[in-house]
Amino acid sequence: MANTSARMLRLLSLLQTHRYWPGGELADRLSVSERTLRRDVDRLRELGYPVDANRGVAGGYQLQTGATMPPLLLDDEEAVAIAVGLRTAAGGAVAGIEETSVRALTKVMQVMPPRLRRRVDALRSHTVPAVIGGGPTVDPLALTVIAQACRDDERLRFEYTARDGEGTVRLVEPHRLVSLGRRWYLVAWDVERHGWRTFRVDRLAGPESTGARFRQRELPGGDAGAFVRDSITSMPTQHRIEVIVRAAVADVERVTSQLGGTVEAVDDRSCRLLMNADGLEWPMLILAALGAGFEVVGPEEFRDRLRATGELFVRAGGGRASGDGEGGGRLGGGDGEGGVGGGGDEGAVS
Repeated sequence: MANTSARMLRLLSLLQTHRYWPGGELADRLSVSERTLRRDVDRLRELGYPVDANRGVAGGYQLQTGATMPPLLLDDEEAVAIAVGLRTAAGGAVAGIEETSVRALTKVMQVMPPRLRRRVDALRSHTVPAVIGGGPTVDPLALTVIAQACRDDERLRFEYTARDGEGTVRLVEPHRLVSLGRRWYLVAWDVERHGWRTFRVDRLAGPESTGARFRQRELPGGDAGAFVRDSITSMPTQHRIEVIVRAAVADVERVTSQLGGTVEAVDDRSCRLLMNADGLEWPMLILAALGAGFEVVGPEEFRDRLRATGELFVRAGGGRASGDGEGGGRLGGGDGEGGVGGGGDEGAVS
């Protein structure tokens, strides 16, 4: 039976090259008779692999595209390439697939032999990612450790640095990883503080599973993504900015889903945008990204900063700004620290 299983894996590996294999050649590669080859092909079909067969003198076999995704066999180079690609995707290079990439990366890394893991880690350590828009970066390997702990219901221990710079060691029961904008958050039950918390993964170091199993608790509201958003918006910040945007909610949410902010409909053509921030630069970038008209409800400090920054742009464009622009503002993206959705420290359920 072991020989049969090994032979079928070898057969599947050959067929997954998607070339057409003459029956005689394929049988020779496997050192079996063509009758045995036909039986092995039938077994693969029973497992869901769509293998086409042509009979006759020139008959042979070829693996076709199926209706479902059966297991794949990868050689060393393919496994390394997939792991590297998933690491890149997990870092947010392509919006919308970060969480899926982490799940897939977790599965690949779990079964990857140490020698291939070392190749992947070597490539990562000698590669410098150029992230458009800046912002904190997260080690995909840390994401896989956290994702596995979430999946396996195992308690997790890590070092955490809060907004004020205080470092602590936390023991948690991990629930879900959430990708919001260009940041990752862990939703977990804090064992020692007896409450639900959100943790920014870029402020988390040395995550390791303790091996201690637990039973998942019921998260208030049941939606980890909503929990993170609520946690962020409830964080105390220096500025609470309210703007009426002359655009539909759906158009504004396409921007705020990546950059932050809370949107409420006013009517079919306008909405209210609320932004909590420690600085004024990031909210200005969000408004610039919207490309729609808007009116600042408050605070006055934000209105003054917008006016001063606008005068800088008018002068740079060769126009004539009102006033002399003394005390003009500065428009800078920075890394988004303290921006909308950037507070995102650990937060408890209120």
